[in-house]
Amino acid sequence: MECPWDREQDERSIVPHTVEEAYELAAAAHSGEDAKLLDELGDVLFQVHFLALLLEERGAGSFADVAEHVRQKLVRRHPHIFGDVEVEHAGEVLKNWDAIKREEPGREPGIFGEVPENLPGPLYARKVQRRAASSGFDFEHVPYDAVEGELEELREAESDREASFHEVGDVLFAAVNVARKLKVDPELALRAASERFRGRVQTAADLAARAGADWNDLGPNAQLGYYAQARLAEQQGDSE
Repeated sequence: MECPWDREQDERSIVPHTVEEAYELAAAAHSGEDAKLLDELGDVLFQVHFLALLLEERGAGSFADVAEHVRQKLVRRHPHIFGDVEVEHAGEVLKNWDAIKREEPGREPGIFGEVPENLPGPLYARKVQRRAASSGFDFEHVPYDAVEGELEELREAESDREASFHEVGDVLFAAVNVARKLKVDPELALRAASERFRGRVQTAADLAARAGADWNDLGPNAQLGYYAQARLAEQQGDSE
């Protein structure tokens, strides 16, 4: 018996679920819990299989075709393994990978060809930076100084709303570039920082409630005091 909901779907309606499952997979991988990772890998695999079935129904491909396509792609983009190209480090592998991609038939030309504009901001910034780096336009060092310089420009632009908008973007872009050079995923790092902040604020509110205070009625200094206690409790928990 066929599922009525399944029959109504196409790739446009399914992809939002695919993106959601990809984020859940990323969270599971970041958690370090193998059981969660196993579960979320299954959900992502189901999404891939579902989309492949839609292709098969209209005679445009199959799950086997998807697997064969990625096999050929991996062989083509790893000439240092399946060919006679020699590389000294991982950076050369990535540079060759991007160069080979640019030469593949049907791809949009240019340094930034086929960079999807609907990526989340941090990932879009990293993708643009990676493409620029693959053309040779990159820092040799981790550009901490760029972040510091952009922060100074932001301070100077504080009274100008339009300039502040521009400079905040530059600060974030520079921070993503530091993350890229450190091989840190900026999206996952930002989400982890947000979760830490969320947990600390919730703990601070709970501490206030146990002391007979309503968090929303407290002044900034009192809230900061409870927040400091929450951070201290977190640090003590990490050290145990």
